[in-house]
Amino acid sequence: QVQLVESGGGLVQAGGSLRLSCATAGNIFSTSTMGWYRQAPGKQRELVASITSSDITNYADSVKGRFTISRDNAKNTVYLQMKSLKPEDTAVYYCNLKRTSFPRYEYWGQGTQVTVSY
Repeated sequence: QVQLVESGGGLVQAGGSLRLSCATAGNIFSTSTMGWYRQAPGKQRELVASITSSDITNYADSVKGRFTISRDNAKNTVYLQMKSLKPEDTAVYYCNLKRTSFPRYEYWGQGTQVTVSY
């Protein structure tokens, strides 16, 4: 079983910054697509950003220009740098690891709370 351990969430004022980290063990990280999703109360979980094994990134329109996803394969860690945070960014943020080609797999972290106050 693959475990994803998230850290870096917390409470920040609007306009502030946070950096989320997600670490895992094992040898599947470098060949997997890593993603950050978020779920606000009463809303569906949505993709925030993703990065492929070839470092191709994708962002939700709502975070483009403010958030940056990156990965360090040597540390088996993916990061989400969040700047210019807004109250609407408040949510539980989940780390996701997946491989869409054979052998396929997908794993989720436990989630970390990000709260942005006015």
